[in-house]
Amino acid sequence: MSISPRATAVRFDDDQMWVELDDGRTLGIPLAWFPRLFRGTPAERARVTISPSGLHWDDLDEDISIAGLLAGRGDRSLTPRTQAA
Repeated sequence: MSISPRATAVRFDDDQMWVELDDGRTLGIPLAWFPRLFRGTPAERARVTISPSGLHWDDLDEDISIAGLLAGRGDRSLTPRTQAA
């Protein structure tokens, strides 16, 4: 059984989401991977809830798992057709 690290903090710059993990790593994830976050305001992005399994934004209807970030997965609801739109 593997134990996934937990997020301890989330911050943003213009192009990236930075997720600090309890094992000392910091993940830099392109905001383009998550269009709802990309389109969100700084205030909306700041209202993140950190849980043992991931990140949640009520205002933006976004849920992101730490396991998915570690696997390099972005928004799985996007298809090639919706990404081009």
